[in-house]
Amino acid sequence: MPLAGCGLLSSGVTVTAPAVMTMAGSAFPHNTLPERFTCAAAHPMSPPLSWAGAPAGTKSIAIVVDDSDAPITPYVYWIAFDIGPGTSALLEGQLPPGALQARGTAGYAHYDAPCPGPSGHSYRFTVYALDTVLNLPPGASLISAWQAIAAATIGRGRLPPITATS
Repeated sequence: MPLAGCGLLSSGVTVTAPAVMTMAGSAFPHNTLPERFTCAAAHPMSPPLSWAGAPAGTKSIAIVVDDSDAPITPYVYWIAFDIGPGTSALLEGQLPPGALQARGTAGYAHYDAPCPGPSGHSYRFTVYALDTVLNLPPGASLISAWQAIAAATIGRGRLPPITATS
């Protein structure tokens, strides 16, 4: 299955590289995921994120949080999509009006707080600029959301790996 925007390719697929976007996570001191955004918190919330550089033609934004160190790679903790093209940040624990969430690897259609364990893990926070508003329902499956994001990606940015231990 071609997942060009997500970084996965099938043979024989012609892909145009997405525009480079910048992403910032001021809540991650020293590129470390604070406990309040992990399963160790009593009520974990999604972290605040910001981005810039969405290319012309951007119709919506998507955010994907995954763990490339997980035994099931990648393990997807969160997919938020249909974020308005004029939006350039998410507040802690909040999505803007109209934004939707797809199910991650565990089947939850919300921010699934990572549980890094004592050996730790690295997490990827990626923003995608899309050339369409995705035609997906709230709680769409992981694979349908991932395929739709890949097919519509025209820009992409990623934070440096964010590490955490518990």
